[in-house]
Amino acid sequence: MEIPITRTLIVAGAIASRDYQDVHHDAELARAKGSPDIFMNILTTNGLVGRYITDHFGPTAVLRKVVIRLGAPNYPGDTMVLTGTVERVEPSPDGDTATVKVVGANGIGNHVTGTITVTVPVPTTATVPAEGAI
Repeated sequence: MEIPITRTLIVAGAIASRDYQDVHHDAELARAKGSPDIFMNILTTNGLVGRYITDHFGPTAVLRKVVIRLGAPNYPGDTMVLTGTVERVEPSPDGDTATVKVVGANGIGNHVTGTITVTVPVPTTATVPAEGAI
């Protein structure tokens, strides 16, 4: 999944997660602290990793565990490319639980690496009864 890193995405993600650190919305203050520009916060990254997994496994997928580590910052004007590898699948009566290794890379390196555990429920064969019948 390719995600363009825009100023709007960085600032909106910070605001949505109530992270008001100036390095996520004020370029001048970010530069004063040694960064070349504003950069994405970990909560936005976490949300994007979750979206990547649920987009792949479908709307019924349930994230069970998300463990990520940040690396290279996501700066405006770059693109983060998320890729994943299914490492293990364990069947259960409730559905399959997969362990997925994820990497999100940008132009300067790996922005995020992590391991996600996701359960995909067993499809139901239930049908909607005729009107009035239960």
